[in-house]
Amino acid sequence: MAVRVLVRHPARSSLMLLAMSIGVASVVVLTSLGESARSYVSDEFASLGTHLIMVAPGRTETSGVGPSMFAGDTPRDLTIADATAVAKSPLLGDVAPMVMGQANVSWGGRERAVSLLGATAALRRIRHWTLSQGRFLPEGDPERDSGVCVIGAKVRKELFGPRRALGEWLKVGDRRCRVTGILANKGRSIGLDVEDVVVMPVAGALTLLNRPSLNRIMANARSHEMMDRASEEIRRILKDRHQGEEDVTIVTQDALLATFDRILVALTYTVGGIAGISLLVAGILIMNVMLVSVSQRTSEIGLLKALGAPRDEILRLFLVEATTLSLAGAFMGLVIGVLGRLAILHFYPVLPLTWPIWAIVAALTTALVVGLAFGVIPARRAADLDPVAALSHH
Repeated sequence: MAVRVLVRHPARSSLMLLAMSIGVASVVVLTSLGESARSYVSDEFASLGTHLIMVAPGRTETSGVGPSMFAGDTPRDLTIADATAVAKSPLLGDVAPMVMGQANVSWGGRERAVSLLGATAALRRIRHWTLSQGRFLPEGDPERDSGVCVIGAKVRKELFGPRRALGEWLKVGDRRCRVTGILANKGRSIGLDVEDVVVMPVAGALTLLNRPSLNRIMANARSHEMMDRASEEIRRILKDRHQGEEDVTIVTQDALLATFDRILVALTYTVGGIAGISLLVAGILIMNVMLVSVSQRTSEIGLLKALGAPRDEILRLFLVEATTLSLAGAFMGLVIGVLGRLAILHFYPVLPLTWPIWAIVAALTTALVVGLAFGVIPARRAADLDPVAALSHH
């Protein structure tokens, strides 16, 4: 009977279905985006390996007020010699000193600004980069500039066009280097556009950028189990080299990933909660429309009660009506969510969209509870109507 009543009032029913479906679709799509962002970040870090350690100059921890604070000391430079000393640890595999900046590159009258990355041959193994042509930076003394460079696919295309880039001399800032390799097309990787970068020996990059210090040292522990010991070993080596000062920040891949994970989980719950508010709004709309329905059907309710329909029967009729609308709207919302997911995949194919089961269950459950809760007041009002007064209602 409840279904027949809903079919008899298509405009009213459609309005309630639309409100509930928008609420459910919002919860599903937004939580899906949050989970997908979390999965994307995890995959990006996983592509770097599972036992990566990063060392940056300066400390981020609060260490109290010491004499150096009043003396105005600045963090000690992180040098190539530091990286060389760290690389001698048996707990570490590859170690790469790094410096980053911007520089103008030119060839054959064409010029553009690129990201300049100074590193050593070990960086390719640490970042798991592949080359489409040629070879990466040569092994050897990191203090020596071998005068070669490796370019990204976009740099090659825009500077050299259809011509062969390998073996050509490229002007980088006020220096020249011979192109020995071209990186494979891998898009962005942890904030660095691999297609739009020029990689050269770290010694040459430090001179070109006029920098006294490395931006960071990247290293791989020999195994995941050695991560903590390797981090402590790096801390000890650099403390010995810096006259007893712990003036570097060491971040492991696990710690970095855990931080991002906590942020993205909190963000997912937050946007899911905000979207959930729309379900409450939909519930209020259902209650208002049901109250109007009770008012319009007063005579019908009075007739049912005059024919002997018990109070519980009237109550059940309106609750079933509200629940049916809520569930139908929830399943419509799931369909809209699927269509929204397909649209997002169309425009952002690199985003690995996932479906958090907990969000789907939570959205459906909330829709059902909201429909029941906000249907109670109209149902009780209908059930408590006096049959004589209801029959005389116009």
